Amino acid sequence: MPATLEVVCENEDCTLDMFELHYTYDMPDDVGVSDFECPYCDTTEELREVEL
Repeated sequence: MPATLEVVCENEDCTLDMFELHYTYDMPDDVGVSDFECPYCDTTEELREVEL
């Protein structure tokens, strides 16, 4: 099953709480939260991976 990545935006001015990325099998193994930006506030620095 392809990997998923749950991400929290910690920007105080952003209204987005959490989102989940669903990868395909073609996604490189070294892709992480720093490769994405928040779809609401466009920040990359304030994204954090949710560790379960």
